[in-house]
Amino acid sequence: SWLYRILPSVCHKPFKPLEEGHLTHDWDEIEPDPNQLRWKPFEIPKASQNKTDFVSGLHTLCGAGEPRGRNGIAVHIFVCNTSMIDRCLYNSDGDFLIVPQQGKLLITTEFGKMLVEPNEICVIQQGMRFSVEVFGETRGYILEVYGAHFELPDLGPIGANGLANPRDFLVPVAWFEDRQVPGGYTVISKYQGKLFAAQQDYSPYNVVAWHGNYTPYKYHLEKFMVINAVAFDHADPSIFTVLTAKTTRAGVALADFVIFPPRWGVANNTFRPPYYHRNCMSEFMGLIKGHYEAKEEGFQPGGGSLHSMMTPHGPDADCFEKASKAKLEPERVADGTMAFMFESSLSLAVTKWGLQTSNRLDKNYYKCWEPLKSHFNPKCK
Repeated sequence: SWLYRILPSVCHKPFKPLEEGHLTHDWDEIEPDPNQLRWKPFEIPKASQNKTDFVSGLHTLCGAGEPRGRNGIAVHIFVCNTSMIDRCLYNSDGDFLIVPQQGKLLITTEFGKMLVEPNEICVIQQGMRFSVEVFGETRGYILEVYGAHFELPDLGPIGANGLANPRDFLVPVAWFEDRQVPGGYTVISKYQGKLFAAQQDYSPYNVVAWHGNYTPYKYHLEKFMVINAVAFDHADPSIFTVLTAKTTRAGVALADFVIFPPRWGVANNTFRPPYYHRNCMSEFMGLIKGHYEAKEEGFQPGGGSLHSMMTPHGPDADCFEKASKAKLEPERVADGTMAFMFESSLSLAVTKWGLQTSNRLDKNYYKCWEPLKSHFNPKCK
């Protein structure tokens, strides 16, 4: 993309380390944990006690790889209560896929403004400066990828009109301000996993016009055209992929963004909830609203879960009992709900903040499977 600026962005003081936020790519700061992990909703600080904007409210939960080698991902949680004032952020390491869960975000970028509300997502690609304005207590999730960009998945037999359609992605229109900031405007760079700040005396949003195809963008999850099984059994969950970041190995994703939207369940002779499984992928799940069909209790909006590669998981005992006895007639699934998954072929390490400091880890998660009993009858034909 080509940007027409009032003043070149090179006009700033030197960058200096910024001790703020809780970002890391040190995946060895604590011993690995292969257990099924679930977090209660992450706490949002009260503005009256601690004013926290988007940058200072960033916390790294888990990840793998490292940005200098341009291969890896990180999952971050953001909790904030205050708008970014006279400061912006850009990510030198990779792309941010932002999933707001509570509170809307008014995001100003060099390309223009985007209002992003819960049940929408946006992508801020590598190097793009942006500021986040909020309207109260705000929370959400971020999937960061190093070394690849998000794109639509290859549809193959699905054809031209399934999943997320290109026409439904929106990009901002040019917006600018020719504003001097005598008190200093702070430009924050996320570089090699750490934050650095530089001062300048003017707004960076001085792009009068632009053209090109390397832009920030947003997408409303209700626009997703769901594909599903209409006879029996389950299709692979990749049918719910909105965006993917590919690796150099065909068919293997650095990261997938997958959603589980409202849809019809009609499969016959089938246990309809997700089956119990182990997986060669790492699965981080979050909940934007409602109740996830496989775990109606305990998994709450604003929380999350991580099922590491080859660690078994699946529906809790209550879900198993209900689904085993339910009449197999067409039924609406997940109405009023939106769950999502960040899925990666990398083995993810959880940070010390995720396992200890956040104090949100549900240490009783494993108990949701303990009531499961054997129903095997060797005499049944």
